[in-house]
Amino acid sequence: MSFTDLSFLFYFLPLFLAVYYLVPRALKNAVLVLGSFAFYFCGAGARDTLLLGAAVLVHYALARMMDGRNRSARLALLLLTLAADLYFLVFFKYAGFILENLGMLTGREFSVVSLALPLGLSFYLFQSAGYAIDVYRGARAEKNLIDYAAFVVAFPQLIMGPILRYGEWRNALKSRTPRRTDAELGFERFVIGLCCKVLIADQLAPLWASLERIGFEYLSTPLAWLGAVSYSLQLYFDFHGYSLMAMGLGQMLGLPVPRNFDLPYTSRSVSEFYRRWHITLGTWFRDYLYIPLGGSRHGKARTALALAVVWFFTGLWHGASWNFVIWGLVLLAFILLEKFCIGGFLKRHALLSHLYLLFVIPPTWVIFRISDLGALGAYFTRLFPFFGTHSAVSPYDALKLLASFWWLLLLGIFLCLPQPRRFYEKHRGGLKTGLVLFVLFWVCVYFIAASSGNAFLYSSF
Repeated sequence: MSFTDLSFLFYFLPLFLAVYYLVPRALKNAVLVLGSFAFYFCGAGARDTLLLGAAVLVHYALARMMDGRNRSARLALLLLTLAADLYFLVFFKYAGFILENLGMLTGREFSVVSLALPLGLSFYLFQSAGYAIDVYRGARAEKNLIDYAAFVVAFPQLIMGPILRYGEWRNALKSRTPRRTDAELGFERFVIGLCCKVLIADQLAPLWASLERIGFEYLSTPLAWLGAVSYSLQLYFDFHGYSLMAMGLGQMLGLPVPRNFDLPYTSRSVSEFYRRWHITLGTWFRDYLYIPLGGSRHGKARTALALAVVWFFTGLWHGASWNFVIWGLVLLAFILLEKFCIGGFLKRHALLSHLYLLFVIPPTWVIFRISDLGALGAYFTRLFPFFGTHSAVSPYDALKLLASFWWLLLLGIFLCLPQPRRFYEKHRGGLKTGLVLFVLFWVCVYFIAASSGNAFLYSSF
């Protein structure tokens, strides 16, 4: 089950909200936990649900055991917690990748049992690990199991984030009274996210599929760049749309789900872009990896090392494939270049810095998208044909696809600017805004019913 399933929109969500709003405050967290496990079970099955329940119990128990212990004991319990998290990540996500590459290095064959990745594993383990680290650092462990479980398994953010901090929810979990305005404004934000996913991201998806049918080595350079730009927008509106829906659902429940995207395509550097893109993941790596490694406090060499570790693991977090590692290392190269060489220039030249960002980011998303390194190389020979040996391809292939997608691309680019968000913030909650979003909701329902369904791109991480 996902937020774009008709069964979620017309059965699960109305029934859940009816019960949630009717029960007294003391029972809301219990309803949230039961409803979230039901939501997760419908989408993930019994095995993944049992694993999620085990993760909740293990992190709750080990964090409770840290309370009142000396520093050495707390450290031992933290290391045990992180070791368990790492074990499950490696077992389900990276074992095949590690053994495959080990076999290539040693010339031996390793038998690998292919296991489906549990839904949302990377997200909820990172959230739980962050909680354990905070308790180790001195934060108060949650004594109420139901409240802690509500923090981990709350269905608005369970599958694809945002990655929460317990301190952001502690007070709301203990005392909240969702108001009618919360429900109205939360539903508005949910519908906006639904539109981003269904009316923009899903409608752009056929453009990239067309490129795959043509074959990357047969693309013209204009079409290769059109595909890179199109996928950049598709990925943004897919994940940003989910994050907006999560924020809206959280507001409807009286729980503060943080913003995960802040107009990243208006940035002026790659560094700024990733402070605005998937904000909660970047903050997690900053607070729990970059700063403990020394951050920028101990000279250029230490800073470069800390950044290298962060971006290597950021790439690997997204998937057990070399293209994700390459993606992270390419971004590392640009971030180091900005930090030590061209950062001052970019700050002084606004127009050039925006053009630089818009030139750099789409090709990096191509690396993110294509897992086959041979196909990735072929695509880059079309993006930059002076590096390739392929014969020239007619540029008119791009015009054929533009004839169908130009208006959608322009709409997507416009919605990446700050003006639409400012307009909505000024008029939200009004009658006209509500009527427009009511109509758009039913347009989304029509497209969902008429399609076979498109999974969220980040659901595989």
